[in-house]
Amino acid sequence: MLSHMAQCSTGLDGVFLALADPTRRAVIHRLGRGPTSVGELARHAPMTLPSFMKHVRVLESNGLIRTAKSGRVRTCELNRQRLALVADWLEEQRSLWSDRTDRLEQFVTEFEEKTTT
Repeated sequence: MLSHMAQCSTGLDGVFLALADPTRRAVIHRLGRGPTSVGELARHAPMTLPSFMKHVRVLESNGLIRTAKSGRVRTCELNRQRLALVADWLEEQRSLWSDRTDRLEQFVTEFEEKTTT
């Protein structure tokens, strides 16, 4: 069990690392509309193509995007399954904190009832 959790954590760490940069988040956002070429993605980035390619490599190495080359054009596609790691983790956190705040609310309500009677 711990080994599985460690693997998930490592994968999730890489995903969060990749998403920590605004340029990479912009790429993910754009690819949410469908696959496109690296050239098209780079056109909107305020950097040189070699610098932009470093961002593409980070996204690809963390499994968030897939790239395929056809002739001289490299096309990027979003890996939605990898983003599901983030959605699953966020849902776990949301559930955990919801339970905690429910218990806190119950404690405060009971405390107020005891002190006002």
